[in-house]
Amino acid sequence: MKKIKVTLVGGGTGLSVLARGLRRYPVDISAIVSVADDGGSTGLVRDQIDMPAPGDIRNVMSSLSDVESKLENLFVYRFKKDRFGGHALGNLMLAAMYDMTGDFAMAVKELSKILNVKGTVIPSTNFSPKLAARMDDNSIIVGESYIPEVKQKIEEVYLLPNDTVATAEAVQAIEDSDVIVFGPGSLYTSVIPNLLPGGIKDAILGSQGIKVYVSNIMTQVGETLGYTAADHLEAIDFHLGQKTGRSIMDFIILNEQDIQGQISEYYSRNHMSIVSSDKQRIREMGVEIATDHRLVSIDDQGAVRHNNKVLAEKIYDIALREISTLQYKK
Repeated sequence: MKKIKVTLVGGGTGLSVLARGLRRYPVDISAIVSVADDGGSTGLVRDQIDMPAPGDIRNVMSSLSDVESKLENLFVYRFKKDRFGGHALGNLMLAAMYDMTGDFAMAVKELSKILNVKGTVIPSTNFSPKLAARMDDNSIIVGESYIPEVKQKIEEVYLLPNDTVATAEAVQAIEDSDVIVFGPGSLYTSVIPNLLPGGIKDAILGSQGIKVYVSNIMTQVGETLGYTAADHLEAIDFHLGQKTGRSIMDFIILNEQDIQGQISEYYSRNHMSIVSSDKQRIREMGVEIATDHRLVSIDDQGAVRHNNKVLAEKIYDIALREISTLQYKK
C-alpha cells in the first residue's frame, strides 16, 4: 500500500511536537520549516555565518530522528552561556555542514542521513531572510524576535529581501502532498513565514492535497491577542492571497474544551485567552471542524500544550477518511 504523503508547514516547538506524534504512523513525512528566526543561539550563528536559521530545523530533525537517545540528546544539548555562548550543539553541527557544502538544504539533507531522520526536513528557503511586519499604525518592525515585543496588532508580515525564493524541495513536497498541515505554532512568526518565499503560495493554491490548519490553543502576546480560530484562518488566507471569503483550508483542528480553571495564572496576567471556536464563521468559510476532548495537555504548572499523540491521531484519521473517499470517487 502506498504511504500517504503528509507535509508539515511551520516552525517553533509546535512543529516538532506534531512531528514526534506523527512519526508513529505509516505516513511519508516532509516538514517545511521556517528559517527566519533570529533569536538565541540561532541568532548568534546567523550573525557569525550568513546562513538560514538552524534552530527550528534542529528541533524537527531531533523529533524525527531514529538514532539512540544519547545521540539525540547530544544533538539538542545546549552549552552553558558562559562557555560557548549558549549554543545548541545541533546548531553548530548544521553550521559546520553548511560551511562544508555551501548549500543549507544540502547540509540539512546530509545531517539527516547521519541522524537517521524518518522523513524529509526541508528549509523553506536556502537563503537567510529577515522577517518584517507592518503594524496597524503602518510602522515596520524588522526581525522575527522583535515583532512580538512591540505588542501591536500585526497587519501583515513579509520577508526581506522580498525576492526570496523557496527551495525546490519545499515546492515539490507541497505539490506531491496528499495532506498539508499548517501549524501548530506562532501564527505570524512560525507558520506564515513559510508561505512567503516565492513559489510556495502558488504551490499551495494549486495543490489538490487536503489542507489542515492546527489552531493554537491559547492566544499569543504580541501576535494574536483577541484572535478567534477564524481570525487565524483569515490571516493565513490573506497571506496566500485568498480573498474570496472561502478559506484555502479544508479542516481546522481546534480545542473546544473549557480548560480555564486548569491553566496557569500566567496566561491571564499576560492577557492571553483560550482561542475561541467561532463555529459559524468557520463553517461559512467552508472549513470543517475536527476536535477531541483529549487534544489539550496541561502539565503540573498549568502550562498548555497539544497532546501530540491525539493531534497526530486526528490528522491521520482525516487523511484516511478523505483520501479513501477521493479514491472511491475516482
